[in-house]
Amino acid sequence: MPHQFTPISGDRLVDYVADHVIAVPGRAVIALDGADAADPMVVACDVAAEVRARGRECAVVSLHDYARPASIRLEFGRTDEMSYRTLWFDYDALAREVVDSFRADGRWLPALWDERLDRSTRSTVRTARADSAVIIAGPMLLGRDIRFDAAVRLQLGSAALERTTPPDQQWTVPALLQHERETEGEDAIVVRWDHRDRPAIAADVR
Repeated sequence: MPHQFTPISGDRLVDYVADHVIAVPGRAVIALDGADAADPMVVACDVAAEVRARGRECAVVSLHDYARPASIRLEFGRTDEMSYRTLWFDYDALAREVVDSFRADGRWLPALWDERLDRSTRSTVRTARADSAVIIAGPMLLGRDIRFDAAVRLQLGSAALERTTPPDQQWTVPALLQHERETEGEDAIVVRWDHRDRPAIAADVR
């Protein structure tokens, strides 16, 4: 469905997303989908801080803390586009250890695997209150059959994505663009993020 975009300040965007988090009754699980070049963790932390300032417990989980072991991620080479889209992150474990467990009984695992050291994080399970929220931030979260209460997509156009992605990560760009095309119809708040000092938010044209 086509979108029309309305300019929004960075502070107002944080408030807007925080409004959606606060509006979810019970324990809320929010996705903040964005390529690493979009810095989704920064936005997620800003939103979480605003939610906490309003009196609701809110944590942030990085998808990169749910990466798979290198033996799986790199099975087909270090720059394989399909591996990045399908093998790099353990979305099933994320759903099991964070999303479903958090929502069902308030128990959740903040991190599973240290991507840099390639070993278990040995993190301890945390508990959450009945009205807590958790924001999961990282690339390619949408379209994984994970039941989020709300989702935000930080959208980078192809030129912006190529411009802001480091040279050693350029091989991920086709995978990220393909995933966005395949999940274009997913229910999410879409934020045009090519110039983060001038973001714009989308509304469906009906």
